[in-house]
Amino acid sequence: MEGGNDTVVREFLLSGLTDIPELKIPLFLVFLIVYLITIVGNIGIILLIHIDPRLHTPMYYFISHLAFIDVCYSSTITPKMLSDLLAEKKSISVTGCLTQLSSFSLFATTESILLALMAFDRYLAICRPLHYMLIMAKEVCMWSVVGVYAASLVTSVINLGFTFMLSFCGPNKIRHFFCDFMALYKLSCTDTWVNEMLVFTSSALITMGAILIILSSYTSILGAVLKIRSVTGRSKVISTCASHFLCVVIFYGTLIFMYVRPNSSHSQDQDFVASVFYAVIIPMLNPLIYSLRNESVKNALKMIRHNKIFC
Repeated sequence: MEGGNDTVVREFLLSGLTDIPELKIPLFLVFLIVYLITIVGNIGIILLIHIDPRLHTPMYYFISHLAFIDVCYSSTITPKMLSDLLAEKKSISVTGCLTQLSSFSLFATTESILLALMAFDRYLAICRPLHYMLIMAKEVCMWSVVGVYAASLVTSVINLGFTFMLSFCGPNKIRHFFCDFMALYKLSCTDTWVNEMLVFTSSALITMGAILIILSSYTSILGAVLKIRSVTGRSKVISTCASHFLCVVIFYGTLIFMYVRPNSSHSQDQDFVASVFYAVIIPMLNPLIYSLRNESVKNALKMIRHNKIFC
């Protein structure tokens, strides 16, 4: 920060996860293991889908992109968080803060929309099976994913553009372990009402739109399941949706806990725990859920393992 009346913030100081010295090394080791599992698990899912021709279907095409987003999503937050656990000064440049902010916003928005697209894919597969491969052709899947990335990029760029218009000339300590929109806005010495409304509106529209698509899709799927008389048939349909539905519940459940609570019930400790789960744990859980609860993925893993043993 420069002295004088025109002080300008050159860097921000993050509060970090904890100030207790005894907890820093254990937390570092725990989150390092979580990050390694996240990277290995998601890259493993991507490679498995690419290698096994039986997984070259629309559903697994979307899962591979979900795994890619989780790798980027986690890598935006976790490495800096790990380094801050061992550093005395938890600083980040203004450019670095805005880069982290925009990247986190981009990948979080992309995952939110992609989960809705995957729910619609499950609806078509179960409720419109005769037209499924025609509707979800390879080109349609590709352009759908391109549209998801494009919409997320536009939203992120608009929010970031308005953030660049803010001035920071007062306190420079962010009460968080990463750069978050609302935590950053509290430090601005200019009016942030437009920024807050823009972030709130864009987040609400995307989240509520995605939730509406997911609820509509799974309501139709539930109706289709209830019409199936065979227990085996019902189990097969449920198994194809179980992994995705579990990921949706975890992702949106955490979002609702973080943002749809009265201000009086908010506490910094609860927000930190929710943010850690949202930004660090969920990217690790997704590949585990898809590998442990998905029969096709487990069969592909068994086949690769069998081939390696045979060779």
